[in-house]
Amino acid sequence: MPAPARLTIDLGAVVSNWQFLKSQATHGQCAGVVKADGYGLGADKVGPALYAAGCRQFFVAHLPEGIALRTALPQAEIFVLNGLLPGEVGPYRASRLIPVLNDPGQVALWMKEAQGAAAAIHVDTGMNRLGLRVDEARTLFTEPSVQAYPWRLLMSHFACADEPGHPLNQIQRDAFFDIAKLLPDVPTSLANSSGIFLGTDYHGDLLRPGVALYGVNPVPGKPNPLKSTVTLETSILQVRRVDPGMSVGYGAAHKADRPTRVATVAYGYADGYIRSGSGKGAAYLSGHALPILGRVSMDLLTLDATDLPEALVHPGAMVELFGPSRSVDDVANDAGTIGYEILTDLGRRADRVYIGAR
Repeated sequence: MPAPARLTIDLGAVVSNWQFLKSQATHGQCAGVVKADGYGLGADKVGPALYAAGCRQFFVAHLPEGIALRTALPQAEIFVLNGLLPGEVGPYRASRLIPVLNDPGQVALWMKEAQGAAAAIHVDTGMNRLGLRVDEARTLFTEPSVQAYPWRLLMSHFACADEPGHPLNQIQRDAFFDIAKLLPDVPTSLANSSGIFLGTDYHGDLLRPGVALYGVNPVPGKPNPLKSTVTLETSILQVRRVDPGMSVGYGAAHKADRPTRVATVAYGYADGYIRSGSGKGAAYLSGHALPILGRVSMDLLTLDATDLPEALVHPGAMVELFGPSRSVDDVANDAGTIGYEILTDLGRRADRVYIGAR
């Protein structure tokens, strides 16, 4: 039986976004970040679509993600961002994965055991999560054995690229390209999704867009230059009349101030609709807005259908939770979060329909 909810994922739009981002590249090289199962949309579907379009470098977060992706992308370069733990050299080499090394111990372990296999090095320039400190990198990169190793990539990561005026952006850029001079033959990678739009001086040799591939706006406060890639729809289960003064949902969070028609639909926080979006925003049916009433439940949302023609609102009718009428960023803003969280929290109870793939 079909599920009551449907998530339509436009792989053609994902590819179009990658092609647009690639066109911004200083050196014409653009990877695809497909960690967290392709930001919730399915790395096994997104990855091959990007590869068919010409993408050859991919990034994931964890080693198991890389091993799984290798099945879908037998020839691609797959980088694993979270580094190398003891005992992992063998699995990396068996799956031909490229670790992003994050501290001097990882560098030493890889050089000792990997027999010249490809690896990347991450230098932290201001995020203070993963990566070699700049002073560690300066010491390490003067060692002849490190200088002679065939490193595949030297990278860093912006902390504030979505705030173009933030002074840390230039500080990070200058620190990164200064340290890169110690390994002049190693390709560089600095710009993430928002970093691409800081300008070509911030790019490096390989762009690393993530959430921008999936249509989330990388330039907050400005028009989104990218295509929407997802549409989420779900079914109306029941329509009921609520009299003035009656409440709707848990905690009686909404009280009707007029005769109201409430449409209850099959989607909730167990499916990834953030509970902090309770009472905010709207779903859409045939271009009409249905404001969300009361709290988001585990499996259900309640919508105000009072102002819609009665013929439109009936059990089985599909409403749009996000898509052409309401973007992922709109849903995120209503919930006080970011588009990343909306996408990566998508549950698995909706039917997934992929379109636009070659």
